[in-house]
Formats: sequence, C-alpha cells, structure tokens
Amino acid sequence: MNAQLPVVGAIGELRRYVGARRAAGERIGLVPTMGALHAGHLSLVEAARRAADRVVVTVFVNPAQFGPNEDFARYPRTLAADVEKLSAVAADLVFAPPVEEIYPPGFATKVVLEGPAVAELEDRFRPTHFSGVATVVTKLLNQAQADVAVFGEKDYQQLLVIKRLARDLDIATEIVGAPTLREADGLAMSSRNVYLSREERARATALHGALKDAAQRIADGQDIGAATAEARVALAKAGFDVDYLEARHAETLAPVASRDQGPMRLLAAATLGATRLIDNIAVAS
Repeated sequence: MNAQLPVVGAIGELRRYVGARRAAGERIGLVPTMGALHAGHLSLVEAARRAADRVVVTVFVNPAQFGPNEDFARYPRTLAADVEKLSAVAADLVFAPPVEEIYPPGFATKVVLEGPAVAELEDRFRPTHFSGVATVVTKLLNQAQADVAVFGEKDYQQLLVIKRLARDLDIATEIVGAPTLREADGLAMSSRNVYLSREERARATALHGALKDAAQRIADGQDIGAATAEARVALAKAGFDVDYLEARHAETLAPVASRDQGPMRLLAAATLGATRLIDNIAVAS
C-alpha cells in the first residue's frame, strides 16, 4: 500500500482525523464505497474534491446489504490496489474498518425505510438491501460528520433513498449525486462487470442501448408503456433475463404514465449469464 495515503480501520482514528481537519477550518468530503474501485469511483472522489478541502474514502464490503443468495463471499476485495488508485486522485484518508468495527457483538439496530425504498424496483428483488444500505450509510455519515458525501447516480434508487434518509433524520451532511461514468461503448462502470465473460461483455452494451432507445422514443412522443415494453423485448433478445425496465418520476420514483407528470427516469435491472446489471437514464423533457 502507498504509505503516503493513510489507511485507518478504527472509528476513533477517523473521528480524530476529521476533527483535526475541521479545527483547521477545512471542509470534509466523504465517498462511501465497497472497494474494487474503478474509474467511476474515482470520479466520485474528484467530485468530492471539488466540493471539499479533504476527501475521506470508505472501503467496506457491507454484509447487511447482501441477500442470502447474493455474492457477498465472492465480491472482489482489492484494498491494496484501491489505495494505489486513491493515491493517484489525491484522496486524503481511507477508512477501511473490519466488519466487527461497524457491527460489533450485540449490534441490534437497523434503519426501516419507506418512500423511494419501497418503489417496487430493486426492493422487489432485494427486499433487505436498502435497509442494509441505509443502516451502514447512517453509521458512516455519523462517524465521519462530513460536510458533503458523494454517491453515484448509477445506483439511482439508492441515491434517492440516501437523500430521503438524510432529510428525514436531520443529518447535516449534504448528499450529492454524481453522473454515471461509462465505458466507451456505453456500459455503466461497475465492480461486477469483471464477472462477465468476453462474450457476455460484448452483449452487455444492449442494456444501455435499450434504455437510450426507449428514452428517445418517449421524448419523441411515443407511449411510455409501449416504449418500455419494446426495450424489455430487445433485452430479452440480447440474452438478458429482465427484472424490470420502467419509467418513474425522477424525484419520487412514482410510476408515470405520461410526460406531463414530471421529470422522468428510466431504470432497469437485468441478468446476463450469472451477472446482474443495473442502469438508468434520464428522459429529456
């Protein structure tokens, strides 16, 4: 690991660092991650840098947000490589706690959610996911006491859940969404893309393509239901098993039937081979 970039694992060490920087009059930015960092994560660090004087990146694979049949055990853990990448974008501190630091023996509390967390999108297929996300994010925001925290728009429902959480619980940290970073062929960057075979990786671009086509048809005046149905058919033809591809209100995730119901977002989740991918795109008004 790069000795020039401090890595701490204890909450007390994190708080001492933040306290000292705040005493010096500096703004603190926070970027929570589960590691296995790619250019998309690094763009979040750069966004936090523009909003703050110091950037803390958390690296923690959160067991509470994985369902019993999901990939917690095989989720990539690459802390040494992550620290090297974070050094290159001038992060200031890495907080990489062990599981027992976040969930000590006897831990018995979780955050229960409504609003955008029960929109019948990701929550329909991963019913415990957002409670696990909200619990760990609440803890990280409380531990870091940052001025601003940056989350990617690729996990769009999660971003809205966290924004609602911060408002409802009076958390002072400003929650900022950063645009999805994509590969040259349009595939949204994700730590799970490494699971795709070469042939699957070539077909995976169909997910973004279907969303773009549907968004354009809706913007051109086509019926929303017809446009999203056509997109689901296109994904099925490309070999995806589609969980959902739907049009929702961009601020509430409520279903929308026409363009005059407010700003719109298309959200999708689909599995290719053994890899589940998610993506979303705004619809031009």
